[in-house]
Amino acid sequence: MSNTHTKPMLLPVAAVIAGLLLLIWSADRFVEGASATAQHFAVPPLLVGMVIVGFGTSAPELVVSVIAATQGNPALALGNAWGSNIVNMGLILGVTALIAPIQVRSVVLRKELPLLMAVTALSALLAWDLTLSRANALVLLAAFAALMVWSIREARTHGDDALAQETASELKAGALPLPRALLWLVLGLVVLVASSRLLVWGAVEIAQNLGISDLVIGLTVVAIGTSLPELASCVAAARKGEDDIALGNVLGSGLFNTLAVVGLAGTIAPMDVESAALTRDLPVMAGLTVLLWKMGRGWRRPGRINRWEAGGLLGVYGAYTLWLLWTMGPR
Repeated sequence: MSNTHTKPMLLPVAAVIAGLLLLIWSADRFVEGASATAQHFAVPPLLVGMVIVGFGTSAPELVVSVIAATQGNPALALGNAWGSNIVNMGLILGVTALIAPIQVRSVVLRKELPLLMAVTALSALLAWDLTLSRANALVLLAAFAALMVWSIREARTHGDDALAQETASELKAGALPLPRALLWLVLGLVVLVASSRLLVWGAVEIAQNLGISDLVIGLTVVAIGTSLPELASCVAAARKGEDDIALGNVLGSGLFNTLAVVGLAGTIAPMDVESAALTRDLPVMAGLTVLLWKMGRGWRRPGRINRWEAGGLLGVYGAYTLWLLWTMGPR
């Protein structure tokens, strides 16, 4: 690389690395503080597992996408949301199940699997004309509101679900005094916003320097970076035998990214959708969703993601990444 390119690239690359490191730390503190605070206010464990932990691990995607949209880079927001779903289902769940096969015991999670397919189909329908208008974005947010109502109802009627039991056990093991929980909640959120701004600035600068689209940067560097909190929490949960927490993180994140993250970004800045997003990225996201549904439902026995299936998920992600790099081009 020549000196003319080295100088302008050094600062953005440093910003992306620093932003990602701070993002990982702050997301973990934020989820830990939010979960502990909810426990102090007697929020049902299943609701903590479905909403606060499942959706909370997508806080980086939400903040990064909102900042990208407010700064006039909505394609980065879309790439981040859809790319994170692909990373979560292909790479993260694949790595997690390769370390420890995942048994799907939760009745609630089995219900979330077809919901994720329906939400993905809704996204495809709304983006089919290569635009995501403010009205389309509001439809996604309305669907998210309906999902929240459903989640609260499920938490009230399935208090003995496997996910609830695993979450209650985890909350008990990591109990925090209320002042410390609130400190982590607020500090985590502040650092999350600051690190996201740093990451978005660096990512946009890199895209401009290399002459590639915001969508591709969102699908690669930003998507992988914002998904690292899910990787850490999923691997830790699987190694403890908390399979439903691991899967719940991925499903909750997928629902949150597709509805809330894209919905908020589209409300702030209606966007044109690159044709590649529909012909390349959306089919991969939909295909992984169908595979995950089939694995969670079970081929010949109750839902279980074994090491062979984990290898399949990783293979799909690897092939997609090569495809993405092959087709990567200038704006």
